[in-house]
Amino acid sequence: MDALPSFPSSFVWGVSTAAYQIEGAVSEDGRGPSIWDTFAHTPGRVRDGDTGDVACDHYHRWPEDVALLSELGVDAYRFSIAWPRVQPDGSGAVNPKGLDFYDRLVDELVARGIAAVPTLFHWDLPQALEDAGGWLNRETSYRFAEYAAAVADRLGDRVGRWITLNEPIVHMAQGYAFGTHAPGRELMFDALPVAHHQLLGHGLAVRALRAGGAAEVMITNNCTPVVPASDSEADLAAAAVYDGFHNRLFLDPVLLGENPLLDGAPCVRDGDREIIATPLDALGVNYYNPTRVAAAPDGSPLPFEMLPIEGVPTTAFGWPVVPGGLRDLLAGLHDRYAGTLPPIYITESGCSTVDEVTPDGRIHDTARIDYLDGHLRALHQAIGEGVDVRGYFVWSLLDNFEWAEGYQQRFGLVRVDYDTQRRTPKDSFGWLRAALRDQR
Repeated sequence: MDALPSFPSSFVWGVSTAAYQIEGAVSEDGRGPSIWDTFAHTPGRVRDGDTGDVACDHYHRWPEDVALLSELGVDAYRFSIAWPRVQPDGSGAVNPKGLDFYDRLVDELVARGIAAVPTLFHWDLPQALEDAGGWLNRETSYRFAEYAAAVADRLGDRVGRWITLNEPIVHMAQGYAFGTHAPGRELMFDALPVAHHQLLGHGLAVRALRAGGAAEVMITNNCTPVVPASDSEADLAAAAVYDGFHNRLFLDPVLLGENPLLDGAPCVRDGDREIIATPLDALGVNYYNPTRVAAAPDGSPLPFEMLPIEGVPTTAFGWPVVPGGLRDLLAGLHDRYAGTLPPIYITESGCSTVDEVTPDGRIHDTARIDYLDGHLRALHQAIGEGVDVRGYFVWSLLDNFEWAEGYQQRFGLVRVDYDTQRRTPKDSFGWLRAALRDQR
């Protein structure tokens, strides 16, 4: 395989994880329950009855995991902070032992020359807040800003780059509209206030972080280029609706101060738009695949139908592998938000593969290497075409609890044996380590 093209010398190379997916220790040191604790312990919600009770035991094994980051040679580590570990009930007094954990983690990252990039909300809402309405309740937005301020007060002297929310579209759609993720509500389009309240919380948190001296604040959205199934008027219209729902609902309010889907909605109050549109220092983009969309069949509860993309490889999850889609997505964002688009970081990109351990203990995950190589080349093309992309974070450092799929899907550069918690770097780990050395 040919070496990757050269990226700018200031380009940030990193990997990403999320608290509930790796930490475990769900009832230790004062941590309160999250909606994912409740959801995972509800029979039938998660494949094989798996939970994040132990996950990768990162709460106890974090020094080993930071050593892996150092061995890999990344510039930055994107992780998430568990809100219920910091505020067990989602409000009120801070749990000192919860923040102590992240304090130690950040200290070790700094000592090894790795930038800490915390995400404040990666779907693990404190259960007490969900009991009060969750993100359907406007008050959750204000509790989120208070939590952000408390974390920044403790960690802000060593953290330069913050992420407020991770993939609010996924949390709204899967958690509140379709019920396949925590908290498991099935509200369909009645879940739209969740979008507004998450974004309001984001805007309030941006202001709280800036007041605490944060140098750089961003939001991370899951974005997908939408491909109409045909040139028919019906398919084009359906694709536009899906693009509005998946992409523009969470980008337009932040970058343009507009939210056409929620104009006139009771949840939107005077002043909200200005708060949500508080300028960002960067935009996080998570990319996995394009989405092919057709007009909805008769009787469908949705105004679009998602169809498979044919003739391309797929991941173990069944997701299509289309590296050029990343270039198309970035070019589209560059055009649509010309003049308002801040610098971009690809904050997640990766794939699940069927990993087999050979008799000598190796994991030859060539499909993951091909995925990363192809997507980095597409990213390099987009940068060459003028899109200001400043970093790329691989999802993920470790195999982990993959939400409703439990432990069946493996995204890690490092294999985790969930019985022994042994970490084994895969071939993709070695490939990326070598690639990063070449970049320097």
